[in-house]
Amino acid sequence: MPQVIEIDDPSDTRLDDFRDLSTADRRPDRPGGRGLVIAEGVIVVRRLLDSPYPLRGLLGVRRRIEELVPDLGDFDGPAYVTSADVMAQAVGFHLNRGVLAAADRAPQPDPAVLVENARMLAVLEGVGDHENLGSLFRNAAALSVDGLLLGAGCSDPLYRRSVRVSMGHVLRVPFADLRPWPSGLDLLRANGFTVAALTPRADAVDLRECKLAGEKVALLLGSEGPGLTDEAIDAADIAVRIPMASGVDSLNVATAAAVAFHALGVS
Repeated sequence: MPQVIEIDDPSDTRLDDFRDLSTADRRPDRPGGRGLVIAEGVIVVRRLLDSPYPLRGLLGVRRRIEELVPDLGDFDGPAYVTSADVMAQAVGFHLNRGVLAAADRAPQPDPAVLVENARMLAVLEGVGDHENLGSLFRNAAALSVDGLLLGAGCSDPLYRRSVRVSMGHVLRVPFADLRPWPSGLDLLRANGFTVAALTPRADAVDLRECKLAGEKVALLLGSEGPGLTDEAIDAADIAVRIPMASGVDSLNVATAAAVAFHALGVS
């Protein structure tokens, strides 16, 4: 059972794992960052509890903490109970979901192990927007993608906003860095994958005609706006595109990924 502790002072140092989240993140690449994983809301906290990320503690209003107690198993760490106002002062914003959990990071899988046991993968280049990252992970979970590999220029998937937008699925879909870039794509080919670069280029193969459905595919996705670099597309085995109506040249990267995941038969 957790240690349920009432807190009425937003400056209490025991809340430091949750402090000032609107102006500072827990990412290790931030000055003073501690690399913590922050989950918001009962649904996402439950997914955190079912993940490999070691729980450190919770902060929330009494109703939300009590709702989560049955899910906490043998966790005997702190569950801080406070008012919505005290919580908002400590966190830096009003939290509609009423509860936060903090966890330590877990080791990333070796990309070779992730690739060896997968059939469908997404490979990202330059995806720096945290909401797009979160949406990509949520779509990957929904459409049975086995994992994501992060190439050059990608942001941290465990940034708080990415975790929230993914509805916690970033905590259950495995991911790993793929280096060097883009020659690291050779690891995929060595394991029987076809690397398919998704691009709006007119000379790319129509996704409906690429004959990759049901095959071992690594779908290469670029940032919204500039898309994939020429170097990344040249390193792929095939360039594919989603046919669109006249006057529309592209989709949001997470939306495009969902269309391609479904078309390639991973659901």
